[in-house]
Amino acid sequence: MKKIVNIVLSVSTIIIFSCNETGTETEKTAGVNETAVETGGQASVRDDVSAKDVVKIANGSKDHSTLVATLKQADLINSLSNAGPFTVFAPTNAAFDKVPKETLDNLMKDENKAQLKDILEYHVYVGTLKTEMMEDGQTLNQVNGDNVTITKKDGKVIINNSATVVLSIPAANGIVHVIDAVLLPPSK
Repeated sequence: MKKIVNIVLSVSTIIIFSCNETGTETEKTAGVNETAVETGGQASVRDDVSAKDVVKIANGSKDHSTLVATLKQADLINSLSNAGPFTVFAPTNAAFDKVPKETLDNLMKDENKAQLKDILEYHVYVGTLKTEMMEDGQTLNQVNGDNVTITKKDGKVIINNSATVVLSIPAANGIVHVIDAVLLPPSK
């Protein structure tokens, strides 16, 4: 009888301590999940090990700070941080410098968010399209519903006869093609 009591007490002690530890882990996990929800969306996930997504690539580039600011203003950071895959034509700061300052300042106003979003979505194609897959005269349907046209000349890829792809960077959720001009959708 004494052996049975000792076994029951031992098992009870193990169960109590294991339940207590599980509860602590659950509380810690719940705290992490709550923090992620509070800070917002896929873009807030911290991962220093995996390949960077298209947003993290742009965010890590000193040449794309204007693009990142416009993506934030247009509420596109989380969308472009998702699985994709995306082909993003990413204008450099120098490309944005070609846009009149008044125009860019006006687009960054809250009341013009829809227009800014339309322009930025014109820079995104759903799917991963490397430059070697692009063909002269090819038309791509962009996220905003409008098309861009690819031209290949002297080994260079040109978008809408105005923006040249100067560098391509593979991303975890697609590819970033750095371009030297801002693409403007056709007037509607």
